[in-house]
Amino acid sequence: MRPLIAGNWKMNGLTASSAALAHALRQGIGDLAPEMLVCPPATQIAAVATILDGSGIRVGGQDCHAQTQGAHTGEISAAMLMDVGASYVILGHSERRADQGETDALVRAKTEAAVAAGLIPIVCVGETEAQRLAGDHEAVVGAQIAGSLPPDFAGVIAYEPIWAIGTGRVPTIGDIASMHAFIRAQLVSLHPNGGGLRILYGGSVKPGNAAEILAVPDVGGALVGGASLVVDDFLAIARAA
Repeated sequence: MRPLIAGNWKMNGLTASSAALAHALRQGIGDLAPEMLVCPPATQIAAVATILDGSGIRVGGQDCHAQTQGAHTGEISAAMLMDVGASYVILGHSERRADQGETDALVRAKTEAAVAAGLIPIVCVGETEAQRLAGDHEAVVGAQIAGSLPPDFAGVIAYEPIWAIGTGRVPTIGDIASMHAFIRAQLVSLHPNGGGLRILYGGSVKPGNAAEILAVPDVGGALVGGASLVVDDFLAIARAA
């Protein structure tokens, strides 16, 4: 399976800047081997999907609601994302777990809704620095995997140590390898197809460290934050794969 290099634009990008970024990515992708994905803000998905149509770069959302429709002011359903050109959706990102209080049960419900609509979910897991220092990182991530994934899960997992997101701090290669091996073992024990699921690494991935990280066993790609907003950096990370 090809590695997946996914860019999470987070709450960045107005119409002009998002279009410029999408056009630059389309022009620069060339014959890069990895599967490429960008997840713009919801307001930009339709326009970015139109620009990237036929380029080989897929488009995703950053969240979706667990319900298909209804009285949920300000929310976006999985079907709505599909309707404007998304094929993936990020769910359970640590920023949403922290800022919006999302529980494992809610992430699981959103994952089921995404799959039912035809989207590929990227479910995020990861520990805080305090949990890592206390030696609880495996227990925390294991519980997130067990609670956030439905039994027939067939999407993507993204491991993001919360303390490395946007900080420039990166776990050692040994730490990344051990956590990805742990996650793989958990997936295999819980899901029939757990051995074939992609596990992305996320957390201050940059051109300078991408090749080493992406060479780690069980690292099936990267979920890239800030560097995905810089065309040259994002393409360099993809080349490293």
